[in-house]
Amino acid sequence: MLFLSLTKKERRNNKDNKMPKMKSNKGARKSFKKTATGKFKRKKAFKSHILTSKSRKRKRNLRKATLVSKANEKKVSLMLK
Repeated sequence: MLFLSLTKKERRNNKDNKMPKMKSNKGARKSFKKTATGKFKRKKAFKSHILTSKSRKRKRNLRKATLVSKANEKKVSLMLK
């Protein structure tokens, strides 16, 4: 009769004694895409405002996507799990 000692809320939470599911970071999910080789693609920064002081060439190069660095790949993959 150990079950009776638990409150209603505890019984609901301990239904099957399973760990909760991992939630992916919604912001990261919108910001990164996984490539076919397993790397992550991202957009470049500094393209949102104060564009008049930046050259045409610089703004054109900021349009292109780039890959996440090796140092940050593990963090990004954890956010997307």
